[in-house]
Amino acid sequence: MTKRDLSLKIAGNRVGLLLLHGLCGTPLEMRYVAYGAARSGFTVHCPLIAGHGGEESDVATSTWQEWYASAETALHEMRKECDVVLVGGLSTGALLALLLAARNPKLVQGTLSYAPTIWLNGWVIPWYARFFNLVHTKWFANLIDFPDMEPHGIKDERVRDFVRKAFLNKESAVAGLPSTPGGAVLEHRWLSRTVRREIGKTTQPALLIHPREDDYAHLNNAEFLQKKLSGRVNTVILDDSYHNITIDKQRQIVVDRTVAFANQVVAELNAAKAAGKAAKPVLADLEPAPRKLARQ
Repeated sequence: MTKRDLSLKIAGNRVGLLLLHGLCGTPLEMRYVAYGAARSGFTVHCPLIAGHGGEESDVATSTWQEWYASAETALHEMRKECDVVLVGGLSTGALLALLLAARNPKLVQGTLSYAPTIWLNGWVIPWYARFFNLVHTKWFANLIDFPDMEPHGIKDERVRDFVRKAFLNKESAVAGLPSTPGGAVLEHRWLSRTVRREIGKTTQPALLIHPREDDYAHLNNAEFLQKKLSGRVNTVILDDSYHNITIDKQRQIVVDRTVAFANQVVAELNAAKAAGKAAKPVLADLEPAPRKLARQ
């Protein structure tokens, strides 16, 4: 299978949203939210995370440090275009975004966590998966696969059928990989451990959106972050979606809350500037800029 770079860039004003896809996923998971935010004038980047876009073996041999490094590179690229950047992601992408915020407090002004997955503990995860916690070496972990099981994190039957057909036709560029190598699951565990250790340094305003019926990550993932994040947290609990909330039944709510939160962050930054020593606001003009779609 030829590796495809499905990264998406949409030009807008000088407020940027950096949106990161999930483990074994693709930037297509973020497309609906990306275009929704772009219609409100924001600049949006959805990069392809390192190790993704190719074979299962690529993900299996990649490390969370490589995933993070590719996300951080995308952050620095976005800062060349934007004065304000909010970083966010779906599932594992949300963890990478939170770590970016913790380690780059001057570059990140807010976070967007969509169904963040600290622990894989949703109702579709089989009970015997807990024994995987006894695995601590990459070579052994890669002897184990975790198939993407029904309902594939999607409650919307039409979208689920589309993803199911993409799996059957081996269109991984559309649906992501049909199974997650154990090595990637182990790397996710190590990433989660790092995020939990550093999460207290994330002081930026945070938007947290999590489905009550999440099949991959129980609601206690969101509850944990709500307690541990050091900044203001806006929490939204969805009542009619499964894990992949950026493409599921309530995806428009995700867009609307994202746009409202980003506007709120900008307004707060401008108010703080006006009240402080700097006379110039963060953004002199929030009118939507002409949009130009480009791929990396």
